[in-house]
Amino acid sequence: MTHCYPPRFLTLRRSAVLCVLLSLLTALHAGKVPELTTMSHDRNQAAPEVITPGTVSTQNQVGTAPSDAVVLFDGNDLNAWVDMEGAPTEWVIRDGALECVPDSGYIRTLQSFGDCQLHIEWATPTDSPGSSQGRGNSGVFFGLTQYEVQVLDSYNNATYADGSASSVYGQYAPLVNASKGPGEWQTYDILYTAPRFKANGELKSPARLTVFHNGVLTQNDVALTGPTAWIGRPPYVAHPEKLPIALQDHGNPVRYRNIWVRELGPKDKPEFYLSDAILDKYVGNYSKDWGDGVEVLRDSHGRLTLKMAGAVLTMYAESETRFFAKTTDVLADFSELESRGVLKVSVGDGWMEMPRH
Repeated sequence: MTHCYPPRFLTLRRSAVLCVLLSLLTALHAGKVPELTTMSHDRNQAAPEVITPGTVSTQNQVGTAPSDAVVLFDGNDLNAWVDMEGAPTEWVIRDGALECVPDSGYIRTLQSFGDCQLHIEWATPTDSPGSSQGRGNSGVFFGLTQYEVQVLDSYNNATYADGSASSVYGQYAPLVNASKGPGEWQTYDILYTAPRFKANGELKSPARLTVFHNGVLTQNDVALTGPTAWIGRPPYVAHPEKLPIALQDHGNPVRYRNIWVRELGPKDKPEFYLSDAILDKYVGNYSKDWGDGVEVLRDSHGRLTLKMAGAVLTMYAESETRFFAKTTDVLADFSELESRGVLKVSVGDGWMEMPRH
């Protein structure tokens, strides 16, 4: 700990500033300097991928997504969205916008996402009789339904600060209120870092959020204490790094448009979050002509696992019928299970057909 003793000739205010600066310098020197993997100006370092930037929306004209983004809604269809059970959503497309149908329930993406950049535009009802949390209420969730950035009509609408527009609900009030009026299109640009957990389920690093509301920074890389909640602050519970993004039905016909996401970090296969009804169809025992067979199970997170050759592999969905492991080059294909009663498994190369029994 650094002790700060100000010189006598400094004023009290200057002394306080000097103490703060000395403390900050001490903290910086005590921290670890990041280690870079390349030398400065390394001519052999790979050049950044070239993409085409998107275009900015106006109130009357919807913008476009960057060329490397996953488009979740462009006004044409709801193919990227389902209800929380994996069935078609009751939300509707009206005038090119995705509109919440009150009391129809939350919706979620079919695809799962971890660290990402999300762009989403929203508008609250023009004429809403409610007040506080009852006026234009919805929410953008990461980690399925765990971490919420609040959507609310906060234009001349008093409510608790950590429940206003662009708050991390129940944890962080926005730095400023950058809200536009009811019925106007507003934007969120959100950077989400998924939490990481140790093998024993303990938290390794928390979820983090940065939010720009209408181009204004309102959340600056805040670390979440755990899932967001209306009452209390529950602790973290271990979950997969990649989970769907969800939109909240809070009983108000909030509209959304121009929704796209850019996955951050290493490029990988897309992962999809399938319903229990689909996954349960695949659980069972499958045999082959040599050695032990394969047992397909569900783990504590609800994911499929393949138990084979003494190993248990977590499998991730790249489509409704095809799965892959991340630790070993193993693929599982259930596309012929219904027609022929066969699971196909590939380890490295080739395919083995395994009848269900």
